Amino acid sequence: MRFSFLLVAAAGLAGPVLAEPVTIAIVPSVPAASTLIAEEKGYFRDAGLEVTIERIDSMGKAVAFLAANHVQVAQGGINAGIFNAIGQGLPVTLAFEGGSTPLYHRIVVRPGLADQIKTPADLKGRTIGLSAPGSTSMYELAEVLARARLTLRDVEVKHLAFSQMSAALANGALDAALQVAPFTEMSIEQKMGVGWIDPEEGYVRTLPMTNVAMIVNSDWAGQNPDAARRLFVALARASRDYCQAYHHGPNRGEVIDILMKHRIATDRGLLDRMDWQARNPDGAFNLASLVDIQNFFRREGVIDKTAPPERLIDPRFAAAASKAFGPFEVINRESKLAGCR
Repeated sequence: MRFSFLLVAAAGLAGPVLAEPVTIAIVPSVPAASTLIAEEKGYFRDAGLEVTIERIDSMGKAVAFLAANHVQVAQGGINAGIFNAIGQGLPVTLAFEGGSTPLYHRIVVRPGLADQIKTPADLKGRTIGLSAPGSTSMYELAEVLARARLTLRDVEVKHLAFSQMSAALANGALDAALQVAPFTEMSIEQKMGVGWIDPEEGYVRTLPMTNVAMIVNSDWAGQNPDAARRLFVALARASRDYCQAYHHGPNRGEVIDILMKHRIATDRGLLDRMDWQARNPDGAFNLASLVDIQNFFRREGVIDKTAPPERLIDPRFAAAASKAFGPFEVINRESKLAGCR
């Protein structure tokens, strides 16, 4: 890991000070913008931290590296593996919320079936695409099916990468798929799918729903409390920048530049017009949502045991962010978007 020196002029100090090293693993996605913003705008440097950012395919892969302290923080979608690790007593905990209602997830239907699939009951026996076993997409679909007194066992689930779902809809391999931006927009614009149900609009019962988070190695945070606090305050600073861009504030172009630079997207126009996931500007979780998702995974047999609610999150980091910055105010007063407030 590289080391750099910060020149500290305050309090009469003239010598170099070694920045504290931290490694963050991110799943490349629009919500990861907060970590990239903090890097690009020097927020980590200002906090006296030398942060290395590693890209990972999924949070499932990150948990083992996090538990072993190969990385100190990981950012990506919440999944059953995280709850399983916490339930087993591994040194990981949810530290900072990075994506919540509105998530703009959507069930997209194969065009040829749009006149046949009109209610959740019409999904019975259908083949539906989900991103991965143990993902929150599984929970969202189950919430939709429950309104028709159906369960996941009443449909055939196929696990595909989001990037593969549009083609699977077009060739008839899927009848429907739960997609996320920008793949939803791509499916609809290319007429490979027809937009249908947003699970958060009348189906998911516990809102706001938490979908993306930063998890931390709790041993590292306990041994380095000041560095951990400074890290998450820096991330909260960047999260507020993200929220201003989410609301189409004056910095939206700058944030899009950062996302394009880090290859989060290849189509700038699509990135600008697509729906971005909202979040809590201070990183505070809706604990009730997390508990409901964890209990769902336990009922489905995806995890062996559940952790008590107080073990799931460490609220100190969101509290530190709120204290550091005070109430969040949207610059673009014309924005009618929910979330990120």
